Amino acid sequence: MIGRAPRWPIVILGIVAVIWVIPIIGIVMTSIRPLAETSRGWWRIDSFTLTLSAWERVWETWPLAPAFVTTAVLAVIATVGTMLLTPAAAYAFHFLRFPFRRLLLIIIINAFVLPQQVVIIPLFQLWRDLGLIDNFLAVLIPYVGLSFAWSIFLVKNFLEDFPAEVVEASRIDGARPLQTFWHIVLPNSLAPVFATGILQFLWTWNALLLPLLYLRTNVPLPVILARINGTYELNWDMQSVAAIITTVVPLLVFLVFQRQFAAGAETRSGAKD
Repeated sequence: MIGRAPRWPIVILGIVAVIWVIPIIGIVMTSIRPLAETSRGWWRIDSFTLTLSAWERVWETWPLAPAFVTTAVLAVIATVGTMLLTPAAAYAFHFLRFPFRRLLLIIIINAFVLPQQVVIIPLFQLWRDLGLIDNFLAVLIPYVGLSFAWSIFLVKNFLEDFPAEVVEASRIDGARPLQTFWHIVLPNSLAPVFATGILQFLWTWNALLLPLLYLRTNVPLPVILARINGTYELNWDMQSVAAIITTVVPLLVFLVFQRQFAAGAETRSGAKD
């Protein structure tokens, strides 16, 4: 007789879910209520007034629409670039043989432990000398380059289980390395590619440090959110609105592409459908 499954995991997951949802409810309530009410505690309902004044003021006071477009452009370009270059680099490091292959791989992966703050000053000097300050390339190049430390490692680990016989058979049939990668390896490596895309999009969308230092005219949403956090003005309602606008897109993208990531995981055996 099969025993019942224990209920304690469901209870623990329920508690974690409630703890995770409470701050979100607080942000939403703060954005749709007057500051005079939420300053005493957003959970208090002894006096509840629904208003969208904070939404109107934040759109009128701060350039959220241009910042939204800038954030989307930077995140999409950085994500697409990483999703295209990472599997090609992982394929080269795993299946091809060239001088200093292992040394280069070790250097790239070890960059994962390098704090981002270490490279900001040398990069600032380099971008200043090249005239790239206040240019999208000043953040796109580090976005893609710094992601190689973990993305190549992620995809290469997936390729460890990829059937080497399939690649060898393509070589015997006369396929060149680029043809083997494009027609055989890449279509059957969608799982790590989509995982890389999800992580890269979330990172670039929420990135603050590099755009704050290198961009001046067109800045993304995280920089606007940091500026809304006034030092002498109590504007929790406007901060909540900006936080909602900043986080809603990454949440939707994660939910949509997570399904494709799960579907791509079916190709882990290395055989095409």
